[in-house]
Amino acid sequence: MSFLEMMDVLNDDLIRKGEDPIAFDHDCREGICGMCSLFINGRAHGPHHAATTCQLYMRTFKDGDTIYVEPWRAKAFPAIKDLAVDRTAFDRIIARGGFISVNTGQAQDANNIAVEKEAAEKAMDAAACIGCGACVAACPNSAAMLFVSAKISQLALLPQGEPERKLRALSMIDQMDKEGFGNCTNIGACEAECPKEIKLTNIGRMNREFLKATLVDE
Repeated sequence: MSFLEMMDVLNDDLIRKGEDPIAFDHDCREGICGMCSLFINGRAHGPHHAATTCQLYMRTFKDGDTIYVEPWRAKAFPAIKDLAVDRTAFDRIIARGGFISVNTGQAQDANNIAVEKEAAEKAMDAAACIGCGACVAACPNSAAMLFVSAKISQLALLPQGEPERKLRALSMIDQMDKEGFGNCTNIGACEAECPKEIKLTNIGRMNREFLKATLVDE
């Protein structure tokens, strides 16, 4: 069974005993939504590389193993109950600038906007971020730079994101700071534990976007 199915079995047993089940987040169970955010044996999402918790199976462990399961631990992700944490800080960051005002018309009309192949591929790679928060959980500083940089890069690389480019960088980084996330010190744990392999190069791009946005044209 999968790790989350094991949690279901555990909760069924607890309920039959008249005890409270363990609260944990889950939804699609297909490695898409990022809800299954658990810290397992000292690693975000568990021992597998580039995989979410719902993609982890019990055959990974040996009979008799002790498995330590914890919630994400970060000031900006306050605990709700047991293994469930409040990650709406990410939603507020997105709300500050994760949008475009360009009207591309119908679906087929959007294809008329030319995008360089390299830029399109980098934008798609950044867009793969599922906002699970593993980068924050893995970072000793609880930094959200990888998540925010992926969302900024996704739109900064595309012509559709040009109108709000400067405002987006300033607003999203400002909200990130307000939420109480830590600072990036280039440790690289975020990239190492990211289930979608978002690259640190996005953080460099975000820093450049922020610097350009702070410069005033004379």
